[in-house]
Amino acid sequence: MQLVLRREMKNIRNFCIIAHIDHGKSTLADRLLDFTGSVTDREKQDQLLDSMDLERERGITIKSHAIQMDYEFEGEKYILNLIDTPGHVDFSYEVSRSIAACEGALLIVDAAQSIQAQTISNLYLALENDLEIIPILNKVDLPSANPEEVTDDIVELLGCKPEDVIHASGKTGFGVDNILAAVIDRIPAPKGNVNEPLQALVFDSVYNPFRGVETYFRVINGEIKKGQKIKFVATGKSYFADEVGTLKLSQVIKQSVKAGDVGYLITGIKDAREVKVGDTITDSVNPTVNPIAGFEDVKPMVFAGIYPVDTDEFEELRSSMEKLQLNDASLVFAPESSAALGFGFRCGFLGMLHMEIIQERLEREFNMTVITTVPNVSYHAFTRKDPNTPLIVNNPTDLPDPSSIDRVEEPYIKATIITKSDFVGNVMSLCIEKRGQITNQNYLTPERVELSFDMPLAEIVFDFYDRLKTVSKGYASFDYTPIGMRVSKLVRVDILLNAQPVDALSALIHADNAVHIGKKMCEKLKELIPRQQFDIPIQAAIGAKIISRETTKALRKDVTAKCYGGDISRKRKLLEKQKKGKKRMRQVGNVEVPQEAFMAVLKLND
Repeated sequence: MQLVLRREMKNIRNFCIIAHIDHGKSTLADRLLDFTGSVTDREKQDQLLDSMDLERERGITIKSHAIQMDYEFEGEKYILNLIDTPGHVDFSYEVSRSIAACEGALLIVDAAQSIQAQTISNLYLALENDLEIIPILNKVDLPSANPEEVTDDIVELLGCKPEDVIHASGKTGFGVDNILAAVIDRIPAPKGNVNEPLQALVFDSVYNPFRGVETYFRVINGEIKKGQKIKFVATGKSYFADEVGTLKLSQVIKQSVKAGDVGYLITGIKDAREVKVGDTITDSVNPTVNPIAGFEDVKPMVFAGIYPVDTDEFEELRSSMEKLQLNDASLVFAPESSAALGFGFRCGFLGMLHMEIIQERLEREFNMTVITTVPNVSYHAFTRKDPNTPLIVNNPTDLPDPSSIDRVEEPYIKATIITKSDFVGNVMSLCIEKRGQITNQNYLTPERVELSFDMPLAEIVFDFYDRLKTVSKGYASFDYTPIGMRVSKLVRVDILLNAQPVDALSALIHADNAVHIGKKMCEKLKELIPRQQFDIPIQAAIGAKIISRETTKALRKDVTAKCYGGDISRKRKLLEKQKKGKKRMRQVGNVEVPQEAFMAVLKLND
């Protein structure tokens, strides 16, 4: 029995595809599916594994996907499990779990663009998990391709031989047979014992409105059977396996999924938060003693307020957010209210792309028009009373009074930027302006430089990525990893309109930049706030201290027009009367803040 199972496992290969954004992962995955006959002509379409419209339009992978292919090679039948991974830095935890479920990885490098920042960071993740790396040079058919030079870069990065690099084209299908041969020859078969207690790694989950959460897993040891009572280790909850099977283009129901294989599980769970990526599935009666290492709760990095444009739509927005959370467990939200915007939600996102996607999905899938406030990160404030217990500040208005604060800590990241040597000066100036400290400079080739910086996360949240692309003429790639909290000199800058604070425009800013940014914010708001019948003072303040002021002048009615001839005192009397009216109006007047004003704060450098 054991011998038969060993032979079964000998012909399984589990591998993933890692690459930078837009290096052709999804297109190459399509060609692999075509070549192995996993897709019929009727089912064929571009980016087949990308299920969302948004993924197809933007040409990015947002969710991981898994698919099983059957392939006959030299007279033997093999099962190939391909796990497609997102390339964007916001989803790096999902990438790390997908990598942990594999024995090998296809490292795809664009023959025109060469090695980029995320190629390297995902490669390090794969090497940490002892994966067999198969380097592939994609898009060799492009006129701008430079295969010899890029092959040399790959050889230098991996320390492999030039003949190990497979030349391929996702568009034409050239080289796909060599890739499949390399997968079978070079990637080791999975190890594991069917007779041990069940131990399976959850690497993804999707929400099906009819059947609840579908969990995707890789069995390390044991087997998972239909009807078995299973337990999720991280949540400690037990369920019955209503259905198990493997993932072809459509799901294939099986009686059991054994060690070494990848499959899906349906247990009737209705809440996506109960299935955590990276968790271990085990048997409820005979559990495993050692859960799979590396599990962590996904923590949001960027916070922003999302408010309905029409305050009556608050409940509708709540139900839309709850439905979105079923699909995306990494979205965190809690209700909050703002004097300027009414009722809304404070939301936590994995990063700026994640925030953009959530906003777009709210508009597309639920027809919700929303206002998003200035994004910020999560800070730790320590008071003088209790200097050891941090107060978590996700919203600038939660920051305690400056006189009671002992210190404030902010999250820092290690930023890796790869650019052409011509733009090193520009990139360095930008990073230093954003309070970055250079830690390393490494010439990958005479033309390409890898720069490492320690930077505050808050500085890259606004416009950093856009400006990086501008200063490098599009030739810079960027990747980051969190490195913990550091003490920082931060102050809260409040914006006052007509002496009333607008809480949604408050921001936590480094003390050295506060006056400069406060001045810019006032200037920007002066342009955007419509003129009223009275003067509107626009002020930036730190606590009680005003650091900048601009005034939107009143629209004036010429009250002296009807007064021609006669004494000057008649004109003065009319002007005094007008002045009193303006003063009274200003006391009761309410200033409407247009939606552009909230977004303009993000684009202070334009």
